Amino acid sequence: MADGGENGAISEAEAALYDRQIRLWGLDAQRRLRASSVLIAGLKGLGAEVAKNIVLSGVKAVTLLDHQQVTEEDFSSQFLVSRADLGKNRAEASQERTQNLNPNVKVTADTEDVKDKPNEFFTKFNVVCLTCCSQQTLRRVGHVCHDNGVKFYAGNVHGYCGYMFADLGEHDYVEEKPKIVKADKEKGEEDKEGPAGKKAKVDTTETVMVKKTASYCRWQESQTVDWTSDASSKAMKRTPQMYFIMKVLLRFREDHGRDPAVSSREEDKVALLRLRDDVLTEMKLKTDLVGDEFASQCFAALSPVCAVVGGVLAQEIVKAVSGKDAPLNNFFFFNGTDDSGMVDCIGKS
Repeated sequence: MADGGENGAISEAEAALYDRQIRLWGLDAQRRLRASSVLIAGLKGLGAEVAKNIVLSGVKAVTLLDHQQVTEEDFSSQFLVSRADLGKNRAEASQERTQNLNPNVKVTADTEDVKDKPNEFFTKFNVVCLTCCSQQTLRRVGHVCHDNGVKFYAGNVHGYCGYMFADLGEHDYVEEKPKIVKADKEKGEEDKEGPAGKKAKVDTTETVMVKKTASYCRWQESQTVDWTSDASSKAMKRTPQMYFIMKVLLRFREDHGRDPAVSSREEDKVALLRLRDDVLTEMKLKTDLVGDEFASQCFAALSPVCAVVGGVLAQEIVKAVSGKDAPLNNFFFFNGTDDSGMVDCIGKS
């Protein structure tokens, strides 16, 4: 794993640039950000949102990885490219505008396919964030990151459907809590027993930093839950429907080598419904768990959904790298049809 210690030197100019952030999460947290390098794979709408937010946060370096070319569909949500970039490599086309957001961050473009990268490549980073990847690539890179102490994130946006996943292994962080002070006994209550004489007070004017640790499961474990077990069956009542839609969309990508496309909308709707039945049957679940309407809502990367999921995803990366505040564990799902978001922990923890 890349050296992501607390020695990220911050100049006076950077201190002025990041002043509001430093006031929010402290100088030490900003130093940890300044010492970190981040890989973002997949530069569609979601990847662009994450890249923007991470570069503005003031990390050391960001690598943009994408082997595909800019398409007409990208112009609906990918604001780091222009129409003049149509047909060009997506990572290279995104580099200039990303770099202009913050000249203090080193931004590089990589035009290779993420699935062809050796395992050692991912260990050079403090954070790896994958979008637009196959289930096989997510499993492999997730294992590499978990075994080497690299913070791993994955996410995707399909029309109104979006999600992010985090695997931070054993993650240490600090939380700011109000200070608890013992109540002073009032006159005449020195000998009073019971709750009134022992009750502590919360001092909202003072805070203390509390060290905590959170444990995360691998991507693979989040995908192989036995939903027929008693514990999982009970948990399924609160599990977002979007989790099962995610499984269907990943199977579509695996079978077709692409995501559902507007150009083949009717054909892909039929395929999505068929895959819905196949996936849920394999999981030994009823096929009506996911309604037919989802198949009409999974096309293109809608800009507002990318903004929401990308904002949450980038925020989680900043929290994980800075070591400040409790990160989400381990999924965030967003449903753009009713603007609802939900956090759930799925898989072994």
